Parts: sequence; C-alpha cells; structure tokens
Amino acid sequence: MAHPSSPSGVSNRLAREPSPYLRQHATNPVDWYPWGEEALARARAENKPILLSVGYSACHWCHVMAHESFEDPAIARLMNDWFINIKVDREERPDLDQIYQGVVQLMNQGGGWPLTVFLTPDLKPFYGGTYFPPQDKYGRPGFPRLLEALHDAWEKEHDKLLDQAESFHEGLGELAAYGLDAAPAVLTAADVVKMGERMLRGVDPVNGGFGGAPKFPNPMDVSFLLRAWRRGGTVALREAVMRTLERMALGGIYDQLGGGFHRYSVDERWLVPHFEKMLYDNAQLLHLYSEAEQVEPRPLWRKVVEETVEYVRREMTDARGGFYAAQDADSEGVEGKFFVWKMEDLASLPLEQADLLMRHFRITPQGNFEHSGATVLEVVVPVAGLAQERGMPVEHVERELAAARRALFELREQRVKPSRDDKLLAGWNGLMIRGLAFASRVFGRPEWARLAANAADFVLSKMWDGTRLVRSYEEGGSRIDAFLEDYGDLAAGLTSLYQATFEVKYLEAAVALVRRAVALFWDEEKQAYLSAPKGQKDLVVATYSLFDNAFPSGASTLTEAQVALAALTGDKAWLELPERYISRMRQPLEENPMGYGHLAFVADTFLDGASGVTFSGTREQVAPLLAAANRVFAPTIAFTWKDPGNAVPPLLREIFEAREPVNGRGAAYVCRGFSCERPLTDPEALIQRLQAARSP
Repeated sequence: MAHPSSPSGVSNRLAREPSPYLRQHATNPVDWYPWGEEALARARAENKPILLSVGYSACHWCHVMAHESFEDPAIARLMNDWFINIKVDREERPDLDQIYQGVVQLMNQGGGWPLTVFLTPDLKPFYGGTYFPPQDKYGRPGFPRLLEALHDAWEKEHDKLLDQAESFHEGLGELAAYGLDAAPAVLTAADVVKMGERMLRGVDPVNGGFGGAPKFPNPMDVSFLLRAWRRGGTVALREAVMRTLERMALGGIYDQLGGGFHRYSVDERWLVPHFEKMLYDNAQLLHLYSEAEQVEPRPLWRKVVEETVEYVRREMTDARGGFYAAQDADSEGVEGKFFVWKMEDLASLPLEQADLLMRHFRITPQGNFEHSGATVLEVVVPVAGLAQERGMPVEHVERELAAARRALFELREQRVKPSRDDKLLAGWNGLMIRGLAFASRVFGRPEWARLAANAADFVLSKMWDGTRLVRSYEEGGSRIDAFLEDYGDLAAGLTSLYQATFEVKYLEAAVALVRRAVALFWDEEKQAYLSAPKGQKDLVVATYSLFDNAFPSGASTLTEAQVALAALTGDKAWLELPERYISRMRQPLEENPMGYGHLAFVADTFLDGASGVTFSGTREQVAPLLAAANRVFAPTIAFTWKDPGNAVPPLLREIFEAREPVNGRGAAYVCRGFSCERPLTDPEALIQRLQAARSP
C-alpha cells in the first residue's frame, strides 16, 4: 500500500537512506522509494508506471523542482495515486543515470538534471525530460498537466504507449554501444595533432574555454590541447590553454576568497557561476594547472593550486582521510548567497582594506549578479595595476591585499555555509588522489602527497577487500558495488600516488584493482568496457563506458592505469588491452575528440611505448634529478625509484634490474618501448632529454 501524502515534517522511506541527496527528500509528501526491488516489485504487482527522478545534492535546479513540485501536497497526491515514485542519487548509481539520460537525448532534449523519466514496470522508458515547472512556462508543460496526460495515456492508450517504450528501448541499446561498430585502426602522433587542431576551432579566442554560454572548464579537453602542442602542433594550441586558465583563475568561476572552482559559468567570460563545487572538477583542475606550471611557470598557477588544495583540505576532507563529493550552490535557500558581496557587507572592515577590495574585485552598488546589487568576485584590477594607481611597490600592495582578502574571508566564514554532500565516492577520491599527487611533485609539496595518501589508505582499508570495491561510503556503511569508473579512477590515482611517494603498496593495489576490473567489466565480444559489472540485473540495457563527460569514463582511467603500469613495472602485458581498446576507439576519437578528451590524452601516452624514467640511488642522490624531472612537461613519462638500500619488490624486479647509481651519483635511466638509454647523472642533461621527448 502507498503511504498517504505525508504532511511536511513526516518522513518517508528516504529518511533511512545514507545518501544526503535522498535524505533531502525525506520530508516530501511524495511516497518516494529508493531504487530497489521493493519499488520495482510493487510496480509489477500493481501494473503501475514508474516515475523516476534522478539528481544530486549540489544540483540547483533539482532543489527548484523539489520545492515547486515535490513539496506541493496536491502535486504529490497525483504522483502517489498514479505512479510508483523512485528517487535516485546519480552519484550512487551512475549506470542508471547514463541509461535514462539516453531517453532525453533520443527526444532531442539534451539531457541534464533533474532527470525525470517515466518507465513501464519492466523498466522500459516511454517519456522523459529534465526540469518541469509547476505551471506551463519556459516552453515546458507544467508538471501536474504532464502527470495527468501520461496517466491518461497509460489508462486509455496503453498499447500505443508500450510501443513507444519498445522503440525507446531499442534506441537505448543503440546509444549504449554507440561508436563500437567502427573498424579498429592505429592512432598516430599526426592524428593527435589533427585532433588538437580540430578542438582548437571551438576555443573562444577572447575568453578561452570552448564555445559561448554556459561555459564549462572541460579540463581534459584543455589538457589535450597541450598534448597536441607537444606533438608538434601550432603554438596557438598552447596559447589557447594559457588564455583559458588565466581567464578562469581571474573570473568568478574561481572562488577568489576560499579557493576551488565552481561547476561552470552561466556566461561566456567565466564571471557568474553556478556555485556548486564538485570534487571531480577540482581534482582535474589541480592536475591541469600543475601541467601549466610545467609548461610555463607563473605565480598565478601556483596561487590557484595552493588555494585549491587548501580548500580541499579545509572543506572537503573527512577526518578519516577521504574526500567529500560536493558542496551545494545554495545556502539559506538562495543560490550563491554565501559567495556574493554587497558594498555594505564591507562596512566592518578598515576603510583602506574595503577600498582596496572594492577596486581589486570591482564591488559596486549595481553589482553583477542577477540585478541584486550583489557582486560575484572577479579580479578586475590586478596587483600591478593597484600598485601603479597608489604609487606603491608591488610587494607592499600584495601584502596589503593578502591581509584584506583574509579579513573578507573571515567575514564570510561567519555566514551560513552551503550544505555539503559527505558521500565518500571511491572513483572521485581516486581523481583527487591523482590530482594532489601530481601537484605535489610539480610544486615540491610532499604534504599534498600525504593528503592524497591518507585518502588512499582510507579507501583501500574501508572500501576495498582485495576482490570487491564499493562505490560509496556513507555514515559508516557501504552497500553499492563499484562501477568501472571507481576501479579506473582509483587505479589511475594510485599509479600517480606511487610516483609521488614511491611506496610500492599503492602500485600493488593498482595492479589488483585493474585485474579485478578487467574480470568484471571487459566485454571480449565488443572489445570494450561495460559501465556496470557483468550481469547487473536491474538495467534495462547493457551500458558501455565510452564518453568522457564532466569527469572521465572508467574505460579511459582504467586504460590510463594500465599504460602507467606497463611503464612502471616493465611488463608488456599491461599494454595488451590498451592497444586493443584504443584501436577500437580510434575512429570515434578522430571524429569527436571532445567527446573522449581523457581517452585522447591516454592514447597519446600509449603512443610513447610505456616511456619511463627509473631513478637509482639514495634519496639524497636522486633528489636533484627528481626535482628537475618534475619541472618538465613530460606527460607520457612515468617515474619510478630504486633505493639500493631497500629490498627490490617482486613487482618491480624487472624494471629495476641492472639499474644502479653511477660512480656514487644518482642516475636516471630513460626508457621507451622497454629499451633504455645510457644513464644520466646531470639534472640539466635530464631536463634536456625529457624536453626532447616533446617532438613527434
């Protein structure tokens, strides 16, 4: 039996769920179910259609639809009378989200969240959309009118509706394997340059980034532009990256006080963001800005990376070491309220500080945010300009501005903070481990590697038992098996962490994760990877991990980990599946590089034939070589270290064989295609050798 429409304050089933997003809907008058056999069995038993609502905790428009419709008793009554209502957190079940996003794509609606899809009891979709308002507007039907129309169709045109569901089902099957019918072919360095030049045509020449409004960071695509430049592409590729990163770092998409990046900007110039902060965005951007530091060192890159790491440490790190999933866009029910400023908000600051901040960030009575008189902070007058205006040394103004920013930050800390989604997701933790580990190498900050290692130790001890990885850890519990992206992201993160710490336990864990992932997800017939484990019973179609979207696909990160393992262990077997998968995806890569940004730069790494450098010597002996190498943009080259004073781990026996210090000096053995050159002992010579590897 359905619960009666719950009055406000009375909990429904979602109150028992560990997901913060699902618990946000626990007091809705809607008779919500979490996805599971209880709901699906009731739909079958009563022959009722399923109303599936998919979202996530930091999604602004999810909150809007919840407030307008799911909290409305009259609308909830229609939902409860006519449908079995299921709420899904897309961050818990990315496989379900991937499948049913296909419905709105087939309807030419683009997709997004909240996702609203109507299913038959056997899980075949017959209608879908994203946000629906409570009344007709924005060119969309009002939600109550839509519910009534679909109920009438279910009752009066049942066969026609089932035919439509069958048609959607066929379309979803085709979408799930899209691109896998192309003939395998070899990708070349020339292809990498061509793909980069094709991407470059979509770059905004003024503001950087791809396209107009809204504008997303697209870190993996920006990173690929650097790969194409490295392969011999035009300098315009590099310039597009630097312009993009500079405009983002100075714009409102970057939190100018607290560090970290918001999800995207609603305009073309990175000014007004959607204010949610996602772990996966900041993980990838840490990595990208660190690459930029290797290519062209700038104080701005260092500032962004240092502040973003501090934001992650301060706001997104659990006491046990793991990283939280997201922060909301809203606080006190208002989007962006925590982050924007009015002139009167600065009244408690010393006049000199307030004046400096108003000039630096252009805080004005009119503001720049939704006609509210509030200002999203962006850097309008840089420090050099402020120094010139005031006739003061740049260093003096820098100190004054730093103090003023700290004072404004402390004021902001007194505000009600946006809510935080405290899920600990295995895959997203892997991405942040990867970003932090790489940043720690580039900037010489071993404490950042320790932050990454703490997260890795947590995930490996609480979410992985050697054969089973779980997707999320919430309120001390784990109940959802991991997906390919979790295995791939974590394995890639661990190979990166090994190169920052040289602790072999992380490499051994990566090996175990990759082997298990191949067993669970590799489809030999399709020569591709499934998103969910083989035999997942609650999926209407099998779904493949192909596209890199806001975060990389599991197939891309797992391939990254395999290529890294080949370079780090010297075992050619690790290249077998990457070679097969990359050749399988070569045509889609060439035709749509922006759809496969992460896989594209993994394919670029694969081209260099498991390139690596083995450092041999004591810590003191190899330190100058290692520091020099970490300053070079050599993204296809993996690093390992042999300390002659330690026993050789079995996993590294082959790669370490006959690699010794030279005449009491640390040595660097540069290898490509499982063949090594004469060892180098001079840091400058090593830099020149690694820089030479940029050429095709």
